[in-house]
Amino acid sequence: MLRRLFKDFRFGVLPVPGRIIAIVFFIVLFIIPLINDSKYTLFVLTTSSLLVIFAVSWDLLSGYSGQVNFGHALFFGVSAYTVALLHKYFDLQPWATIPIGTLVAVGIGVVTCIPALRLRGPYLSLLTMAFPLMLLGLVMAFKDWTGGEFGIPGIPPLAGSHVGEYYICLIVMTVSVLIMWKLTDAGSKYIRTGLIFHAIREDEIAARASGINTINYKILAFVIGGFFAGLAGALYAHVLGTVSISYLSMTMSFRAIIYVVFGGIVSIYGPVVGVYTLQTLLQFAGQAGQNFLGQNQILIMSVIVILVLIFMPEGVAVWIRDKIERECPRCKLANAAWRKECRACSASLR
Repeated sequence: MLRRLFKDFRFGVLPVPGRIIAIVFFIVLFIIPLINDSKYTLFVLTTSSLLVIFAVSWDLLSGYSGQVNFGHALFFGVSAYTVALLHKYFDLQPWATIPIGTLVAVGIGVVTCIPALRLRGPYLSLLTMAFPLMLLGLVMAFKDWTGGEFGIPGIPPLAGSHVGEYYICLIVMTVSVLIMWKLTDAGSKYIRTGLIFHAIREDEIAARASGINTINYKILAFVIGGFFAGLAGALYAHVLGTVSISYLSMTMSFRAIIYVVFGGIVSIYGPVVGVYTLQTLLQFAGQAGQNFLGQNQILIMSVIVILVLIFMPEGVAVWIRDKIERECPRCKLANAAWRKECRACSASLR
């Protein structure tokens, strides 16, 4: 087993620059508390890890399967409010509230996808946009229970220290991203969901004609997206210690879209780059006294995304990957851009 893993690492990771960069990046994330244990630094990176899960789950649902969701904050917010209500009225602790909140988000994902199955394109997007607004209306209608615009404070933390919370969220993020990466990998020999999601996105009618039960797989996409977005929302509520109507706002939904578009849609690593670049830089800039940057994050991120769409329409991460990697025209294997021949089939890369 170890010999096989070493062989896969040697021939599947080391020759590809992008994969080496990804491994080094995650190693740096794991050793940051040993270098800088600043409370604010760890808080920013902890929330960024959770937003990575949220953004990647949107990419899986909307980018890979083509079910463009403009109301992804529904899963995030309903899970966070479930966590808050369970603690407030039943005094449940994180080990119980997080699984329940995540399962509630999955249930909401199933409920919302049932009417969505009859719609496509912009009509589907408009429908998904309406669901978080409906839930927001319920939150405001039952203010005695939900706290209304003031939210629900007093949610217990995940751990007794910020370092503990940081590692919990980082580990959950790493595992979640790896799972979603394998679920969307069209070249996987063991899991075929990635290939099927691609087929549905490109041409649903053709996919159905080839024998694929597109309805089941569209439901699966909503369930998986709802699960991971709900997991992020539940953890986020415990990290911040409070929930509010901002969790269900259109701004929260469009945050995920901005992160994905900036990094690169239909690329699991794109949202990771998008969150850790935009979110962390703006947060640290705001802390450094740049009030304009801190108070106008969405405006600034929107302007940056417009520039990215003009000059790098496939996203920053994809643009960088294309500069350092080259795909073999014969076997489709990734190679370092400076190679002249493919490392597997020796076909010319020039």
